[in-house]
Amino acid sequence: MLNKTLKIKNICMSNDLPIVLIAGPCQIESLNHSRKIAETLSELGQKLNFELIFKGSFDKANRTSIKSKRGVGIEEGLTILDKIKSEFNCPVLTDVHEPEQCNQASEVADVIQIPAFLCRQTNLLIAAGKTGKALNVKKGQFLAPNDMKYIAEKISSVGNDNIMLCERGTSFGYNNLVSDFRSIPIMAETGYPIVFDATHSVQLPGNNNGSSGGQRKYIPALASAACAVGIAAVFIETHEEPDNAPSDGANMIPLSEMELVMSKVKTIDNLIKS
Repeated sequence: MLNKTLKIKNICMSNDLPIVLIAGPCQIESLNHSRKIAETLSELGQKLNFELIFKGSFDKANRTSIKSKRGVGIEEGLTILDKIKSEFNCPVLTDVHEPEQCNQASEVADVIQIPAFLCRQTNLLIAAGKTGKALNVKKGQFLAPNDMKYIAEKISSVGNDNIMLCERGTSFGYNNLVSDFRSIPIMAETGYPIVFDATHSVQLPGNNNGSSGGQRKYIPALASAACAVGIAAVFIETHEEPDNAPSDGANMIPLSEMELVMSKVKTIDNLIKS
């Protein structure tokens, strides 16, 4: 099947076009914090010649423990994303967890993200699809990659073909994930742009006394491997002090290391797509 091209504001995404970076903090913490990260990533994109979609979550509803920090909430989160979008002239992405959140999120977000645990929730997919926005659907850790075509069919059934399919690892026993890079060409057979989530692919779900751990040192290797296979975008969460982040710190790349990671990603992507 021919690669489909997805247009998000001024960005064109396809598996055979230059790679796009989807990046930002796990949780939206404040406007100043988001602004600092967006500014660094935006300048890096200009330096290394890649397009940026800024991501941030207003609510982390799928935490392991009830004690985990969840975020600033939908009202404040969308207000912050709207300001980032305006100031840096970049599309913004956020995730939703309930059908009722979709319309409100779509007033600001250029991309609505469906979390991996919720990728088969038909009502959520339909509600998100009806917004007409681009959707980034993460493949469930429990799902075979060839089954993602049925997820896409649910969304396209309401007339929305603005779909990205995202690989983020597969459950491998307890508290562990493994990235099977066959999943990228398998999902790419749908024609939709494929995203590789390098952050959550190194997650160790629920192995840290009520929260998830991770192995951030493997993010560069996995991101590079995915680029070598051929993807439309790479998803990387980043923070200036990951070990002090309210969630997923063990899986996030320090902001100061993003240039090194993206330099390698761009080099491989340029070679593969030349």
